[in-house]
Amino acid sequence: MSVSDEAAQTGNETDEPGWEVDQDDDWALAVITTVGRQLRLRREAGEMRVGDFAQAVGYGEDLVYKIESGKRIPRPEYLDMADEVLNAGGLIAAMKEDVKKVRYPKKVRDLAQMEARAVELQLYDPLNIHGLLQTPDYARGLLLMRRPAYSDEEVERFIAARVARKAVFERDPSPELSFVLEEWTLRRPLGGAPRLRQQLEHLLEIGQLRNVEMQVMPMDHVEHAGLAGGIEVLKFEDGSLVGRSPAVANGRPISEPRQLRILELRYGIIRAQALTPRESTSFIEQLLGDT
Repeated sequence: MSVSDEAAQTGNETDEPGWEVDQDDDWALAVITTVGRQLRLRREAGEMRVGDFAQAVGYGEDLVYKIESGKRIPRPEYLDMADEVLNAGGLIAAMKEDVKKVRYPKKVRDLAQMEARAVELQLYDPLNIHGLLQTPDYARGLLLMRRPAYSDEEVERFIAARVARKAVFERDPSPELSFVLEEWTLRRPLGGAPRLRQQLEHLLEIGQLRNVEMQVMPMDHVEHAGLAGGIEVLKFEDGSLVGRSPAVANGRPISEPRQLRILELRYGIIRAQALTPRESTSFIEQLLGDT
């Protein structure tokens, strides 16, 4: 079910178009508890019962109770409707900015914040097309294959988080982004050939950006320095670095110079072993033609 579909639910249904709050995320809990309290106070000040309010906004009573008690993260359209129903003059709708900051899981927020500050990103994923490069439809196909299966709500939440991270391509000044992609991830039609074709077209479009270098590691190359796992190296304006790899510190973010040198060394060798950006573009174009 899409976000727009969920927003159209009638008041006599108990569909819950919000997101669960991570109980270990203290900041998110504080923000959503405050938002819920403000919604309840506004509703009570208007002398409107939960049932009447639920019918007016077009959602189930159960969802209203959970949002007001800080157990669910309301979607933006819920806050817009609540603002209109309670005649809040934009004060409730304005809370969308606060909710937006905590709507994604904490680890995703932390990563997005680092990406937003980085002036250079070096990224290698041996298993999938990197999340920053995935189209929403391709990402949905991958998420739907997850076992144990994600709920529809979790799928939509993860997709929204990945889309939000793509703001890194729109920053001014633009950061320098380097990606190394595995050939097999570009060939395997996960989710179907139409999804893959759209994804390849998107890669060619992103690859035209002046601040993006995209390289493909062919399957027939006999040397490969990336067999230990994915690599992320983020460099910041003050000269500091943060890295991450399953092969180092169990995938936790690292800033220790020796470990960072290992990641940079591996990434540099992987880039040298892969096709050049120009060769990679031609390679992806050929794959698109065969899809």
